[in-house]
Amino acid sequence: MPATPAWPPSSLPRLYVEQPLSEGETLTLDGAAANYLGAVLRLQAGDQVKLFDDRTGEWLAGVAEAGKRRVSLRVVHHLREREAVPDFWLLFAPIKKGRIDWIVEKATELGAARLVPVLTQRTIVNRVNIDRLRAHAVEAAEQCERTALPELAEPQKLQALLTSWPAERTLFFADENGGEPLLQVAAEGPAAILIGPEGGFTGEERAAIRALPQARAVSLGPRILRAETAALAALSLWMAAAGDWNRAAER
Repeated sequence: MPATPAWPPSSLPRLYVEQPLSEGETLTLDGAAANYLGAVLRLQAGDQVKLFDDRTGEWLAGVAEAGKRRVSLRVVHHLREREAVPDFWLLFAPIKKGRIDWIVEKATELGAARLVPVLTQRTIVNRVNIDRLRAHAVEAAEQCERTALPELAEPQKLQALLTSWPAERTLFFADENGGEPLLQVAAEGPAAILIGPEGGFTGEERAAIRALPQARAVSLGPRILRAETAALAALSLWMAAAGDWNRAAER
């Protein structure tokens, strides 16, 4: 017998909306979202889309009216609850536009709960466009079928971050001078990984981090990694060892 096709099909367009969703609710989209559905995808009344709101999970909605500038949708069915996200933060020094966008996009796909740009003494980029980074996170979540967006924090100076560090959260930090292999010491959260700038932490910064009781120096392997590579390698190692990569996917 032929296999029963999945319902709803995974090929349906999928969008994040800011307003909370509920069955039977009607919502109207305009701007870029409406242009994407109406002008790019050319959806018509009766077509279906998937929606998620970062609160209640994922929903199936039907197109009630479609135009190039405005699309009306009616929420018809709850598909799944908001996912349980491992309590793991990625802290990274800002780098050049394009490469920092890539960090946020891929960290969203990998399952980070919170993303924190950290300003260090050797950080070259001191201004961060949070709105642009959030847009990249939303787009990544739409494509990888996350139902929970990562929290994107405002940039923080390293010393302020250390001063206010939560007592219950382990802070792994990638130390170019060496440390324990992250894959061997990763444990379930609350935890975080701190990745330094391209020039590495200064001696003063390294001493300040090591003085934090919750800090633990880790190694990401025998090679020197670029900042963006180190960030995603560390996140991947933690997810494989202590995150949700061994959890059965729910669809």
